[in-house]
Amino acid sequence: MNWLNPYFYAVNLRNWLYDRGFLKTCSFSVPILCVGNLSVGGSGKTSLVRFLAQNLAEDYHIAVLLRGYKRSTRGPVVVSYRGEVRANWREVGDEAYMLARLLKNVSVVVSEDRCLGAKLAVEELKAQLIILDDGFQHRRLKRDLDLVLLKERDLKDRLLPFGRLREPLDGLKRAHAVVLTYQDLKEWEFKIEKPTFKLYRKNWRVVSKEGEVLNFKDKSFIAFCGLGDNEQFFKTLERLGIKTEEKLSFPDHYHYEGFKLQKEKLYLTTLKDFFKLEPAENLYYLDFDVEVPGLMDFVREKLTERP
Repeated sequence: MNWLNPYFYAVNLRNWLYDRGFLKTCSFSVPILCVGNLSVGGSGKTSLVRFLAQNLAEDYHIAVLLRGYKRSTRGPVVVSYRGEVRANWREVGDEAYMLARLLKNVSVVVSEDRCLGAKLAVEELKAQLIILDDGFQHRRLKRDLDLVLLKERDLKDRLLPFGRLREPLDGLKRAHAVVLTYQDLKEWEFKIEKPTFKLYRKNWRVVSKEGEVLNFKDKSFIAFCGLGDNEQFFKTLERLGIKTEEKLSFPDHYHYEGFKLQKEKLYLTTLKDFFKLEPAENLYYLDFDVEVPGLMDFVREKLTERP
């Protein structure tokens, strides 16, 4: 039914113009690694960016580059330099701020224009590797390696505005590798003539503001979040056996203005949402580790192939 959707023709025309060089790209002297997907909403991009940056930080001075969605500033902004945070989440967006807080010895930059952001990272911050978060459709910035996350439900989804796909599945032909995400929920396969890896989320834990892991066995929480897919968070809590007495769902990138915690209650949220609230003794976040067997060997090999 794509032939009835004007968006289908717009996406194909844009890609055709880039493929044939009618739309120009910008390139830089350092390798650029892009993490993206085909659909809107959560697919684990930022978690994979965190995983890649943590694994590559010993080899490169990395700059993570994001758009900075729903931030109060405009233009290129340095969120952090080698782990030193220089902005608040309202100025740079919640995802960029979260990465800046989590990643040590890594720089984070936001910019609507990814070329300007990359220029800042290379020329001023002296970055040796750029990791582009959510940039698969941002083709103006030339990259050396495209990793595309794919959810199982993407296989049956439809293009915007009738579904959640930003582009058809054949957009995967531009990818250097495909990462099949959420394998911890259900093992699934996808056959494609590209290197394919599976992403698992492991070692789930409830963490306090001091970074201590809480034994949640006999606890009950008010769970809340503002994500692209809130239901996934709540289902994860159920799967882990975490008890909830109430579930509060907010829009993606919610600011939590006027949101107050009741002292006698325990609250549990996502890492991204946690950093937007004042630290409190009764506020916890859910964290996990990412495991993608074979991916880091593949990435390191591809990065060393760059002239």
